[in-house]
Parts: sequence; C-alpha cells; structure tokens
Amino acid sequence: MNNEEDKLPKMDKEYLLKKWLSEEELTEEELVAFKKMDDYQLHVDIVDDIKHFKVSNFSTVDDFDALEKRLPPKNVPVRRLQWVTPFLRIASIFVIAFGVYFLFFFNNDIQIQTLASQKTTIELPDSSTVVLNALSEIRYDEKNWDQNRAINLEGEAFFEVAKGAKFDVVTPKGTVSVLGTKFSVKQREDYFEVTCFEGIVKVTHKKDSKKLIAGETFRIVNGVITFDKTVFQKPSWTNNRSSFKAVPFIEVIAELERQYDLRISLDTKESERLFTGGFVHNNLENALKSITEPLDLTYIIETSNQVIIKHSEQ
Repeated sequence: MNNEEDKLPKMDKEYLLKKWLSEEELTEEELVAFKKMDDYQLHVDIVDDIKHFKVSNFSTVDDFDALEKRLPPKNVPVRRLQWVTPFLRIASIFVIAFGVYFLFFFNNDIQIQTLASQKTTIELPDSSTVVLNALSEIRYDEKNWDQNRAINLEGEAFFEVAKGAKFDVVTPKGTVSVLGTKFSVKQREDYFEVTCFEGIVKVTHKKDSKKLIAGETFRIVNGVITFDKTVFQKPSWTNNRSSFKAVPFIEVIAELERQYDLRISLDTKESERLFTGGFVHNNLENALKSITEPLDLTYIIETSNQVIIKHSEQ
C-alpha cells in the first residue's frame, strides 16, 4: 500500500468513498487523499462502466445510505479479518455492478400506474396509444415489443392500435386480440367489459372466443355474459364523464370512488339494481345528484372524502 494512504485513518477512507459515490463535491484536500488510495482507479473504472447502462425511467438505484441501511445492525459483534478488507470492498462494488447489470438488461418491463382521479395517455413503441383511467395499471416488454405486442392490464384503458402484427391486451378475466383498431377494456374484480369502436376485436374468455365489430360491447358481471351496443366513438370517461347502461349500481359507486378519490357508504339494499345514466368527473355535487335522484336516493357528504348514500325517506 501507499505510505500516504496508510496515514489516512480508516474512517476517513470510508467517508471519502461514501461522499464520492454520492457525487458530493470533495474538498481539494479530500480529492488529493482520495486519489492516493490504492483502489482509486478501480472505483473509477467500475463506476464509468455502470454509466453506460441504459437506465429505465421507472427504476432507481439505491444510494450509499440506502444500501448501508440493509446491512446488519452495527451493534452485532463482527470478527474482522483486516487482510481481506480491500478484497471485500472490491467484491461489494462488483456485486452492485452485477445487480445493476441484471436489472437493466434482463428486466425490460415498463410499468405505468394511475392514482385515484388521475388519467394519463401513453405512447407505445409502435406509436399506438393507451389512455389509462383512474386506479389502473399496464405492463409491457419494451425491448421485445416488435416481436410481441402484448400488454397486461389491470383496471380500465382505451386503446388506439397502429396497424401491424397481432396486439394482445391480457387481463385476469380474458384476452383481447386485434390487428389495428380502437377499443376499450375494463377489468375490475368481477366486472369485465370490452367495447369495439373501430375495426374488429376478438375477446377470449376461458375457452370461448367472440368477435366484436364497431359499436358492440361484450360484458361479464359476476360470471354472467351479456352483449350490448354503443353509439359512442370512444369511451365517455376519456372526456371526463362516466356513462353506464344496465350496470349494477355497486359498479357505478365504485367508479365514482375512483374518479373522486373518496369512500362511499351505501346505506341501501339496492346495490345490485341496474343503473343507466352517468356522472361528470369535475363536480362532486352534480355527480352525486346524477346517480342518486334516478333511484330515489339521497346523499350526505360527511367529509371531503366520505359520503353516505341512502333512501330519500331515511
């Protein structure tokens, strides 16, 4: 080892490495001391290699402090072997480098989520677009997109698919397959709905398949399959209004909760009553009136995120 490095206290060496890895500016004296460390060039070479990795927009690498928190508590007695300390430091850097390599080269999934009362539009690698409704999530493999146009969906989304190879939307209740078209998919617990707005889509549920043309809707509610028609050119929720046709009232309540980020206590036995109508996404009072008055119900806004719906006479 360098004699000058030996003169540097052990605590100072760790302090300098921590500060350098955190990209904090070293003082002139600290920089001189750091460069005189035996393993200085090794640190620089490895970190330079890591910088060439392609980093996903949705992933972050833990900093020195976050990694340090995962180590065993400092009060646990550890028997130190001084002669292996430099090798352990080098090994730890290689472990970090390998983890970064594995994360960025073998995990190609892009994951996008929305919060309550939030919508977002995503452009896919082939210029197809997805409008994601509130409290929804999509996942897809960006690296292999050209060979496999497939998206996993939980929640609700509207798709405008560029023409090309087969495009699949996979949900727990079924798979929707198209070549190039406009359609929407809604997957919420025991509710599954696919509406075709342009072209043809194929819906596969268990062992059954059904082709839909523009204006047709396929729906499964509590295991019961029904078919319907629509005159809309796209889902109404993309224009900040939710619309329903012969849907159980409990599904309407669930959607209102998602769009306004609130909790609704349904003080009524009419949760399975079929509802036709809709509500706006930008005015809670108007939305509540729209869904309660047609069913002779009333509501009480207890707090900013708590509402009770009950019979009018109660």
